[in-house]
Amino acid sequence: MAAITFGVCILFILANLSYADFPYKVGYYNQYVDHYNLMSYGDKVFKEKYLYQDKYWGGDGSPIFFYAGNEGPIESFWTATGFVHEIAPEFKAYVVFPEHRFYGESLPFGNKSFEQPNLGLLSVAQAVADFTVFLTDLKAYLKAPNSKIIAFGGSYGGMLAAYIRYKHPNLVYGALAASAPVLMQDPKGPHDFFFKHVTKDFRDYNEKCYQQVKSAFAQQIELAMQGPSGLDVLVKKMRLCDKITQDWDFRLMQMWARNAFVLMAMLDYPYETSFLGPLPGNPVKVACDTIMAQEDPLIGLSKLVGVWYNSTGSEQCYNVSREFYYCADPTGCGNGPDAIAWNYQACSDLFLPSGSDNVTDMFPELVWNTDIRREYCQKTFNITPRIAWDAEEFMGLDLSFASNIIFSNGNLDPWMDGGVLKDVSSSVVAIMVEGGAHHLDLRASNKLDPPGVVKAREQEKKIIRYWLNN
Repeated sequence: MAAITFGVCILFILANLSYADFPYKVGYYNQYVDHYNLMSYGDKVFKEKYLYQDKYWGGDGSPIFFYAGNEGPIESFWTATGFVHEIAPEFKAYVVFPEHRFYGESLPFGNKSFEQPNLGLLSVAQAVADFTVFLTDLKAYLKAPNSKIIAFGGSYGGMLAAYIRYKHPNLVYGALAASAPVLMQDPKGPHDFFFKHVTKDFRDYNEKCYQQVKSAFAQQIELAMQGPSGLDVLVKKMRLCDKITQDWDFRLMQMWARNAFVLMAMLDYPYETSFLGPLPGNPVKVACDTIMAQEDPLIGLSKLVGVWYNSTGSEQCYNVSREFYYCADPTGCGNGPDAIAWNYQACSDLFLPSGSDNVTDMFPELVWNTDIRREYCQKTFNITPRIAWDAEEFMGLDLSFASNIIFSNGNLDPWMDGGVLKDVSSSVVAIMVEGGAHHLDLRASNKLDPPGVVKAREQEKKIIRYWLNN
């Protein structure tokens, strides 16, 4: 068996929380590099980082609250999941957040983790296996055979929380999968919803905002059609650091601009946050007010994207190629090593949304489909995506065999339509978070929370209590 080790206690002070900060301790687990190919890797292990808090722990019989780490350093998810920490004392729960392989510090091959063929060991199935082995050993370490494990997760982490309940109901007793687009993973599931919903978020705030955005992108195309002189005007109005000299520069700039809308819609929280980057409270409102304050829509668009890309106001110009990484996820991959890992998963494992079409949404026509994805992934990683794999491995659209799962979705969240929005059964339930953006219900309590998220958290807590008492 792999061994569990503990590190020193670190106090992690959370910014922007009204009521609490949540300290954690750090441990490292000797995790198997490969759960399936013993001939190649045998018992080779790597250090999987995890965060935990045992000060509320009531011992055997008390629950274990497990968060399924997703695409980034585990500390950021500890920060963004205050709901788990707030309810842990009431349930006398042990709280543990293991990090996802190939993200943060949990790199199976160190600095060579992102080289081929090492990157091939990054998959949803391997991650679920990591969590399964980790939790099995954790229960043994804690001498807690009678403790029920409740899984939590947001976004991709929410998918993983649901998947581990699907696959290992003997180990994980129930799961709260927040903003988890599990239906999108099936080829027959929804894929054309994302940019339509982003558009709706901005249009619902103000029709003029929607019209100004459409006008700004149309003006970009008009200037580009004028040749070098028009492109020079475009660069000046958009405050770009570099000239646009070819079609690809222009398309990349449009995707970069579109990505700012994606992040502001996803993270449209009612208070200031720094989850994926610094944003003001109600960023959709702030962005719309910004563009509507300008007579020239294109200058307004330049200022609008600055709500995300220039939150400090210190940048003199936008460096598109530095700020945006073109990848297999049209909703964005972020930057740095984590972006490489997510890009690979978007090629190998995950079925993500289609592109924008300028008909159902306010963005330029930036097509993304299975053919373009296949070509990109073959060129970038020398692999061909298996379109139906996750659906085959993790149930797809038919969840009738699942049990003890809460699927929560906020009506402001662009990912909502890729998730479960109606009850599947009495034990697989859907909770709509009115006024909620991307997994807002997992965040800590805040005095600015909309009533819908307060209600959703009470429902979730009631269901979890039922699971634990029956």
